[in-house]
Amino acid sequence: MPPFRIWFAAALVGIGGAFLSSAHSQPLRKGAPRLEPVAETKLLMEGLADPNAKALAKMLAAKPKDAEAWAFARGQALLLAETGNLLLMRPPKTRTSEDAWMGHAGDLREHATTLARAAGAKDYIQARAALANLANACNRCHQSFRVGVRYDPFGDER
Repeated sequence: MPPFRIWFAAALVGIGGAFLSSAHSQPLRKGAPRLEPVAETKLLMEGLADPNAKALAKMLAAKPKDAEAWAFARGQALLLAETGNLLLMRPPKTRTSEDAWMGHAGDLREHATTLARAAGAKDYIQARAALANLANACNRCHQSFRVGVRYDPFGDER
């Protein structure tokens, strides 16, 4: 197993253990917890969206060789879909901007979910098509909100 995957798995186990230990030490609260954003949007983009999207582009540059690679690609796509869910919790303040934001965040979630399904089915052609659609969704949002970042997953192939 490559060192990156070992570190990634160790980090997930550590985070999970921390959540479990803190969950048992806190008293039960009445009512459902309220969803509220805690991280800045820029951090979500730099920490979740960008590294997972770049890793997927590298992974899908050629057909993944084994089930483990496909499972990892599926996991990265699902993290991107969940990033879309997190972005839905952070709409801009104006109504016009909010409508566009919600649509773009929903598109991210939809296209990343489609990519996860293609990776789960080990369908290389569909996975690459879904990654291209995901990149287009990202770029449309960035264009709408004047973010100077363009995502081109297959740029190195030209």
